[in-house]
This record gives sequence, C-alpha cells and structure tokens, in this order.
Amino acid sequence: MSDDETPKERVDRELGELLQGLRVAVTGVQVLFAFLLTVPFASGAGRVTGAHGWLFYVALLGAAVASVAYIAPAAQHRILFRTGNKEALLRRSNRFGVAGSLSLGTSMTAAAALVVDVLFDARLAVVTGAVIAALALWAWLVEPLLTRAWAADSPPRP
Repeated sequence: MSDDETPKERVDRELGELLQGLRVAVTGVQVLFAFLLTVPFASGAGRVTGAHGWLFYVALLGAAVASVAYIAPAAQHRILFRTGNKEALLRRSNRFGVAGSLSLGTSMTAAAALVVDVLFDARLAVVTGAVIAALALWAWLVEPLLTRAWAADSPPRP
C-alpha cells in the first residue's frame, strides 16, 4: 500500500488484482473441465473401469470444484455490489482462490496419471502424478507460504 492510498482504494485495488488472477486460472480449468465432460461420450470410454474410473472421477470432481471456486468471487461480487462488503468479499475470494488451486492441482494430477497409465503403465503414472502434485504444491502453496513467513520475520521495507 502506498502512503497516499486510502484503505478503500487498497481494497479496490486488491480485489481487482485478485479477480484478474482468477480470470487467468478459470480459463485453464474450464478447458480441462470441458474436455473431461466429453470423455464419457468418446468411443472406448466404456472400458474405463476400476482404478481408471476412480482417477477419472477424481479429475472430473476436482475440475468441477475448481470451477465453482474460481467463479464464486465474480458471482458474489455481482450479488454484493454496492453493499459495502468489499473487504469480506476480498478475504472470501482469496480463500476461494486457494481452494480452486488445490482442486485444480488434484484434477491435473489425476488426469495426467490416468492418461499415463493408459498409454504406458501404472508405475510411470504414479511417478508422473507425484511429480505434478509436488510441483503444484510447491509452486502454488509451499513457496508462497515460505515467502510469507520469511517476510514476517524481515524488517519492514521503506
């Protein structure tokens, strides 16, 4: 926050930045979700059973939950427009963004593991899923939390 930014201006700016970030993420999750919705209608989809069926279910559920989480802030913003609840909306939207990221990471991990298992084998699918999950967890959760913790221990910047 700059010295000449009022609390209202800060909340307006932060909400705009958050919604812009969610717009980027929602496009990717919508493409993944749309693709997953078409899979059952493809030829050969009836052969997806057992572990493959569960991986597909987890991928589909994760994409659906991520879609809801990423779209919720924009929908709530429209309903709460001019009610004076922008600070609460900002905090809630941030939680939705984190939940969306976790759901998207779960969906991507399950979808990639399913494809690799079908094309190659279960061992490589497990490794691939583990790498994707670890990368998503690091990039979307652990690294920012570490940065936040380190920033809290550092003296304030001028």
